[in-house]
Amino acid sequence: MKTATAIALAAAASLTLSAIAANAQDKPTNKPASKNECFWSRNVTSFAAPDDHTVYIKVNLRDVYRLDLMVSCPDVDWNQRVALVSSRGAGGSICGPLDAEIVSHAQGLGRQRCPVKAMRKLTPEEIAALPKRAKP
Repeated sequence: MKTATAIALAAAASLTLSAIAANAQDKPTNKPASKNECFWSRNVTSFAAPDDHTVYIKVNLRDVYRLDLMVSCPDVDWNQRVALVSSRGAGGSICGPLDAEIVSHAQGLGRQRCPVKAMRKLTPEEIAALPKRAKP
């Protein structure tokens, strides 16, 4: 009888710990970006926009970041130049999507500010796999 109770308690404890671990993995962390994920807007050397919701930027001639825009940014995929500005006044430092805005000059609409909703640094393999139109 004692063995059955001990096994039941061990199983219950194991399930509880598994549930706690799974719940902790589901929650996003609020860790600040590492220094490798931050860059200065002045170090952007080129860009490519395969559509009006996605912009790829090259930083320091080797790093490529994908920026997903919150809304459609008119003509960003046709522009010869755009600006990437720091939206938080962080002195041009960009460490996450809330720090950045794309400024595009849309034909007939003038200057458009397009906030960034997601940003991530691509791996060398992801950069190599980009279609020609998307390579900055």
